[in-house]
Amino acid sequence: MGNLKQSTRSDELSRSGPPQIPNPDWNNLYHRTTVASCLVQGVYAKERDRENNRNGSESLATPWWKSFNFTLDESEILYDAFDDSIYGAVFQNMINYENTPDSIVVPPRYVIALRGTVPSDVSDWIHNSRIVLEKLHGGGKHMHVIRKIYSLVAKHGNTAVWIAGHSLGAGLALLVGKDMAMSGLPVEAYIFNPPISLIPLEQCGNHKLNCVYRLTRDLFKAGIAKVLDLDEGQEGPRYKNLASWRPHLFVNQSDVICSEYIGYFNHVVTMTEAGLGEISRLASGYSVRRMLFGDGVNWSSSSTPDHLHFLPSAFMIVNKTEASEFYNKHGIHQWWNHMLKQSTTFSSY
Repeated sequence: MGNLKQSTRSDELSRSGPPQIPNPDWNNLYHRTTVASCLVQGVYAKERDRENNRNGSESLATPWWKSFNFTLDESEILYDAFDDSIYGAVFQNMINYENTPDSIVVPPRYVIALRGTVPSDVSDWIHNSRIVLEKLHGGGKHMHVIRKIYSLVAKHGNTAVWIAGHSLGAGLALLVGKDMAMSGLPVEAYIFNPPISLIPLEQCGNHKLNCVYRLTRDLFKAGIAKVLDLDEGQEGPRYKNLASWRPHLFVNQSDVICSEYIGYFNHVVTMTEAGLGEISRLASGYSVRRMLFGDGVNWSSSSTPDHLHFLPSAFMIVNKTEASEFYNKHGIHQWWNHMLKQSTTFSSY
């Protein structure tokens, strides 16, 4: 019954169609957010079309990119090698760049969009389990997207390529974006409801207890990092490249999947103001879980992008709208709602 309800809701959302912004203003964050989130919804709808054998005029997916003047070539659809499901796509922007001479934000020529979990997709759940063990970077989808984005960047340059993802797709987009940034090829990124492998303390009501736990965790992890000299890579060029990257993180304060990013960045600010920023920086780049479940060799994520919340800087957009259902807290559809109660902050350390 749960899968049926989810599928029905997905089709209803697809039939509702995207908001009407025929000529996006690329300097407008709401317009950029709407386009990116709707392209991700287009991937969800495309997978539903595949499952239900909907083609041509029966397709529910096409308006989600066509209304913004994007196209999708069938050869640019990303299929999961495990079950042939559609989990991503590369959309091409048919914009006339001569008409955007005053745009501060360079409009994308290509956007890689990645959907989140479909309840009936076994491969998605396998990848979700990798998030818990902080091994999402080793999955087939991650490697597939890495190859695709490097190919696009090699042909068109990194400023011409954007990446967007929701939920599981947000985790993949974040990892890929970090890899590109550390390689000196940063791409514009729109990360919707990304998963985080930390305990969701933001959902707990005891603020003082949360602060004590986070401080204790940081002291423990930073101490181990110092003893084992795991902090050396954080002074290297790859870390500095990552520190200059500015992804857009979209989180809902009531969403258990992603809300801990709020607590994470707030904690970093608190530690920095208290003169303990160095401890927080060291702790953020080290994972006990990776030590226990990883390869046992490279325990610090300072030289690799596979630690999801190891993110020195980000623009964080928080949806503060009250919602009771998980569907409304975590769904991609919330991000093109122009009535959102939201805040935007820039965090860096």
